[in-house]
Amino acid sequence: MGNPFDVIVVGAGNAGLVAAANTAKAGLKTLLLEKHNLPGGCATSFRRGRFEFEPSLHELCSVGTKERPNTVYKVLDDLGAKIDWRYEHNIFRAIVKGENGYDVTLQAGVDEFCRSVDRAVPGCEANVRAYLELKPKVEAAIAYIYKMKGKPNGLTMLLKHADFMRLAGHSVEDVMTALGIPKAAQNLINTYWGYLGVPTDELNAMHFLNMLYDYVNDGAAMPHHRSHELSLALADVILQNGGQIWYNSEVTQFLYHEDGRAAGVVANGEKLYAKEVISNVIPHNVFDRSDPSKIPEQNLKLANARSFGISVATVYLGLDCTAEELGMKDYTVFIQSDPNPRVQYDTRLEGGLYIINCLNNAVPDSSPEGTCTLFFTIPIFGGDVPAELLPQDYKRYKNNIAKKYIQDAEQVLGISIIPHIEELSVATPVTFARYLGTPEGTIYGYRLSGWDNLMARTAAEKTDYAIPGLSFCGGHYLRGDGYSCAYIMGDTVSKRVVARLKGGT
Repeated sequence: MGNPFDVIVVGAGNAGLVAAANTAKAGLKTLLLEKHNLPGGCATSFRRGRFEFEPSLHELCSVGTKERPNTVYKVLDDLGAKIDWRYEHNIFRAIVKGENGYDVTLQAGVDEFCRSVDRAVPGCEANVRAYLELKPKVEAAIAYIYKMKGKPNGLTMLLKHADFMRLAGHSVEDVMTALGIPKAAQNLINTYWGYLGVPTDELNAMHFLNMLYDYVNDGAAMPHHRSHELSLALADVILQNGGQIWYNSEVTQFLYHEDGRAAGVVANGEKLYAKEVISNVIPHNVFDRSDPSKIPEQNLKLANARSFGISVATVYLGLDCTAEELGMKDYTVFIQSDPNPRVQYDTRLEGGLYIINCLNNAVPDSSPEGTCTLFFTIPIFGGDVPAELLPQDYKRYKNNIAKKYIQDAEQVLGISIIPHIEELSVATPVTFARYLGTPEGTIYGYRLSGWDNLMARTAAEKTDYAIPGLSFCGGHYLRGDGYSCAYIMGDTVSKRVVARLKGGT
């Protein structure tokens, strides 16, 4: 059985694009297979009338600038994928409805962030700063763990990385409480839980800190020409370095050698072989397309034990007025019924939390002149879609979601949206399940909480899904959801594959 390819990458989502770009640039014969006719997965766009909408991109963290590049900037720049980045320097505006609610805007930059939280909750600045100062200590500990190939010396960890040890096994709220951050300030800072899909009383402290610090330190970043700019730049890197991309080529089967090692895939009815396979497809789907006898029992048990992460309902609006005329001055607004993340999570179907983005406030020319777009994101699990919903009632279900949140936003923000609607589109977990092919329409892979948190995944990485020749990347893998996480994992996993194939390790 020959290997016409060194590497086959399945799925041209964010992580798959970076993975294929890395292997192609390293001189490996690379094939990227994508079931759609465009690259990007969720990093794509669609048109309604004269408007172009983003299916999922809010903003990216861990980007930084040319002068102060962070991880994502470095990954893309090292590959030669040049992106015209635009930045938003307010972290978010958080509005809690009701008599005891608030309306607070938090700013980027460590000093500005700490001061803006302190203005809302006086007396907490030093405590908030102490929380953010844990980030470099966490990074140092993780660097040591990787240097030791996942087998750090226990005494070294206790003596040199004690703060990491205290942080790693606790929830966000446990750590914030230990640092003396008042509950009101915790609730405000923890507004971001919706971006990770797990409320902060169970979300791993290190996981949240990684995301929060990078938003605070760098601000949010968006490509000028939106996610297509990212996807096409990475696709160009692949092609310019001799890699191949086959669109309209869904992988229907994963192939294995007799000894259980990954051998390749079947796409378009053709058997394609490679030395290594990298999957940007969630393990559930990979195993469903594999000979069950070739999948180790522990891998099946792990996949079945995991819970699917959150999906979303989204409302896309193209308006016939500018953001200024509309009265929409903010890029990101979180609207909440209660300040507590757990209550927001438990009341998600009643409007406990939703997010409004107005891209024009960060990228003014992102819609035709004299117009603007709004993007509503409502956290929801696939299982939240009514089981008794009939096909003929689906349109009404979607329209009711749009009506409910648009009217609420009008009341909360004091603006008039409905008279300006020129185009409207609604997506639900059903939409994402159809487009992405993920179970329950999850966009976050597996839920990062409880026994399956970031630290547990990091510790068990070498034994999780340990099928020789098959690697996983993307939102379902180690770091979980998010564009930034996907780029980082695509980079990390593909460099390991390059090292194995070129260095014999």
